[in-house]
Amino acid sequence: MRMLTEVDGIPVRWVSADAPAGVALWLTHLGGSAEQAEPMLTRLASRGLLAVSFDPPGHGRRGSNGGDPMELGLEVLGAFRRRMWPLAGLTVLESLRVLDWVDQKFGIVGPRLAGGVSMGGDIAVALAGIDERIARVAALVATPDWTRPGMRELGDDRNVLDQGEADSYARWFYDSFDPITHLDSFRRDLAIKFLCGASDLHVPAEAALRFRAALGERVQVELFDGLGHLDAARDERLYTAALEWLTP
Repeated sequence: MRMLTEVDGIPVRWVSADAPAGVALWLTHLGGSAEQAEPMLTRLASRGLLAVSFDPPGHGRRGSNGGDPMELGLEVLGAFRRRMWPLAGLTVLESLRVLDWVDQKFGIVGPRLAGGVSMGGDIAVALAGIDERIARVAALVATPDWTRPGMRELGDDRNVLDQGEADSYARWFYDSFDPITHLDSFRRDLAIKFLCGASDLHVPAEAALRFRAALGERVQVELFDGLGHLDAARDERLYTAALEWLTP
């Protein structure tokens, strides 16, 4: 079964097994949509779950005047800390709303899982830091450090991206949700796996390795040789590994 609906104005897409034994939230990359996430939702549902995604603010059906997703991505990356930190934080909060709706509507007993790609993976990790329903996370080409040290421009690894400065509004979201500065929130019964391109200079794996060093065996990092950010985000091996991690 697959459906579209709205939850408090949030466009939600879900795919469900006949008798789901848990819930998986899968979150899209910057400039993506819940529609683009549907293949992964279908795969998660085939493992016996209700799999759900939604369009983050400004994405998919919430984009302004059918705007170009590439243009949105360039705008956010052009003022990264001022634009990305609120976008990520608001999506964390909307994830709570969508999961509450799933609980109220379906009453499914079983684990709550989360995952996503790039920005979506960042958000899935941050969500696990504030929502103890989440038991397992798969984060593809993602980071637990919202400052992204050493981040290079997407598509041009020669240049370090000028992230700009956060305003007070953006700083509030960073101070509230940035995983690597809230390590104690992850010291619980939780399993997180980062699936990273070993040659990714846009979202370097260094922060995931630092997160693992701080939190121990509850965090795993798998590096895929020869893959930069965009190649890793499209590589079937990462999605298969995420599926196996979330539904062992």
